[in-house]
Amino acid sequence: MCGIVGYIGEKQAAPVILDGLSKLEYRGYDSAGIAVFDGEKILTKKATGRLKVLENLTHGGETMKGFSGIGHTRWATHGAPSDRNAHPHTNNGGTIAVVHNGIIENYISLKKKLTDKGYQFVSETDTEVLAHLLDYYYRGNPLEAITKVLHRVEGSYALGILFSDFPEELYAARKDSPLIVGKSEDGCFIASDVPAVLKYTRTVYYMDNQEVVKLHPDGLQFYTVDEEEITKEAVTIDWDADAAEKAGYEHFMLKEMYEQPKTVADTISPRVQNGDIVIEELNMTDEEIRGIRKIHIVACGSAYHTGVTAKYVIEGLARIPVEVDVASEFRYRDPILEEGSMVIVISQSGETADTLSALRESKARGVRVLGIVNVVGSSIAREADSCMYTWAGPEIAVATTKAYSAQLVTLYMLAMKFARVRGKLDDQQFQSLLDDLECLPDQIELLLGQKEKVQHFANRYVGARDIFFIGRGVDYAISLEGSLKLKEISYIHSEAYAAGELKHGTISLIEDGTLVVALSTQPELFQKTISNMVEVKARGAFVMAVTNEGNRAIEKASDYVIYIPETNPYFTNSLAIIPLQLFAYYVAVGRGCDVDKPRNLAKSVTVE
Repeated sequence: MCGIVGYIGEKQAAPVILDGLSKLEYRGYDSAGIAVFDGEKILTKKATGRLKVLENLTHGGETMKGFSGIGHTRWATHGAPSDRNAHPHTNNGGTIAVVHNGIIENYISLKKKLTDKGYQFVSETDTEVLAHLLDYYYRGNPLEAITKVLHRVEGSYALGILFSDFPEELYAARKDSPLIVGKSEDGCFIASDVPAVLKYTRTVYYMDNQEVVKLHPDGLQFYTVDEEEITKEAVTIDWDADAAEKAGYEHFMLKEMYEQPKTVADTISPRVQNGDIVIEELNMTDEEIRGIRKIHIVACGSAYHTGVTAKYVIEGLARIPVEVDVASEFRYRDPILEEGSMVIVISQSGETADTLSALRESKARGVRVLGIVNVVGSSIAREADSCMYTWAGPEIAVATTKAYSAQLVTLYMLAMKFARVRGKLDDQQFQSLLDDLECLPDQIELLLGQKEKVQHFANRYVGARDIFFIGRGVDYAISLEGSLKLKEISYIHSEAYAAGELKHGTISLIEDGTLVVALSTQPELFQKTISNMVEVKARGAFVMAVTNEGNRAIEKASDYVIYIPETNPYFTNSLAIIPLQLFAYYVAVGRGCDVDKPRNLAKSVTVE
């Protein structure tokens, strides 16, 4: 959440910063601001609402001349969305400007001490404390002041800092909130994510925790919080800048849905070699895999839903017990991590705060951690014992689609690998699974080709008040994600329930005309799910079913059916989720919602 962009170099800074911020809008925000050194003083402009308001206010940055600056898109935490709470924040003299992602946990005590010393606060934010604290410690040496501040503050931060006394320098620091540094022939950049700088450079540096960087027009230096200079290796970004653009689609979400066949193929193909699954990045011997006694999967949101699916797949194929935890609960329930346990953390961004905390807690207890992430060089990728990348490319829409699909197939391959090494699959069974796995991209393409059918049905439920999703086993996991997709972009109240729980209270919510989406792709549970569909239909529900081709018996118990191609029952999530993504998308579009940037949501949740 929130976005930071900074630039110092030969170009006018404001247009570069505004352009970079526009590439970070997917992160979620409710106000924006910019600060530029104009040769004499630091100018700031802030605006509540979309970035377009700030662009209009500054005429695209043309009214803010200067070659160094910082910008920010804010997602409100401390203090309501307003111009005065928007970043950048400055000291009382306006000689120091700061933008900040994260939360300063001890800001109340710091604010009191600064107020007692005569500092005047104009906002309700925790960030303003940083501007005044920098002023308090500043004695002509910006690096010294910054490191002293970092030793005093508690919490998480990604910072961009300007000092009017040093117009040829721009500073940044990082702890538990993502920040990258870019370098081009005509300047240097800071940003929360790669898309912000990709137009200008492909050479980036990933900052680690408690590091500070000093940028100037023709170079940069990295330091520890103890002012010791360190050397970092640059990374060359190899994905196409066009991948972060809409390419003619109405929304990023629609574009990313249509990228799923390629995403799934790109994630599978490097790991299928000579009729086997080879996961070199796992860095585990066969003996270590056979020694796994329990797996803990930890994630948030849609990534958590892939973990629920993985529980069924790993337990079913590899016969390893699996627990799935919401990351925000895992760390605080004092989990029992016995010898032989393995923790798998899943995150699209690789920066999800709660998931990152779970990783660190697990490693502190001596447990092996595998990260499954999409962003190369992200915190989880660097800190986990091993990392599997999903190769989905940049995902801009807040509601994940292609990253979710990539996470699913990554977990399928992991389950198959573990099962084969542990002797739970013979050659014929393994080959059958591998054949079905490699068919998934074409089958997803086929389902995406049915968008008009789904769109026509979705138009009927634009005005729905409540929608329920039900399923058993893997179908319950699909229901969780289908429901989340709908609620997060359409704002319709939606819930997912294990179908067997209907009689334990849920069925009392069914009224005439209520839409119930029933998932029934598991052969051994098919008849039981049919019974649940009959139950809700008898109470007035309109039932939309998603099932495998050939299951015509379902038509008597439903009002509308979407068929998916035949595949192994463990893999049906990858296919059944496609019509549910399309359904959520077209309902949201029909309601006039901002599909790519749903209200109150952020793409990367980097605070607890």
